[in-house]
Amino acid sequence: MKSTTRGTLAAVLTTMAAAAGALAATPAAAVGTVPVPVPLGGAEQALGVELPEVGGAIPVPTAGTPEGPRFTEGRIMPEETLPQLPLDGGLPGLDVRSPLPHLLGDGSDRIGVDAPAADLRTLTPGLAVDAPLTRPAAESPGLPQVKLPEAGVLTPTVRTVPALGLALGTER
Repeated sequence: MKSTTRGTLAAVLTTMAAAAGALAATPAAAVGTVPVPVPLGGAEQALGVELPEVGGAIPVPTAGTPEGPRFTEGRIMPEETLPQLPLDGGLPGLDVRSPLPHLLGDGSDRIGVDAPAADLRTLTPGLAVDAPLTRPAAESPGLPQVKLPEAGVLTPTVRTVPALGLALGTER
């Protein structure tokens, strides 16, 4: 095998290995949340007691693209003059595990509260306005007719499904 062929083969294998490693490691932006551990190890050692394990997750909001203008018959301006912007993110998560005194007998009793980060989908408010004129009519000599102006606010929406888990157990 020639040295140029070996070099090309090594470059291809290196590129494939790097691509496989990039696929295996998911960045925080792709996951949607950033984990936030609360380090209490130093306080445990200084105080000589077992403290709760606390961690959380902070969502990474991402903006979507608004829908384009939709023109309808009889209107001069589009339906949504100021379109609603979708924003996707999440509610922050929390995970707390705490030791308890021996309530259930021998061993180390624990209580835990888990509120995982929940998806949050929102639409910002929008504005719908129509001009006080109609489109030019064929009956009149190409002149628009006068009508009452129209204005409306498109209400924002929020959709999410939060969850909460409570666990009580014994470690032996």
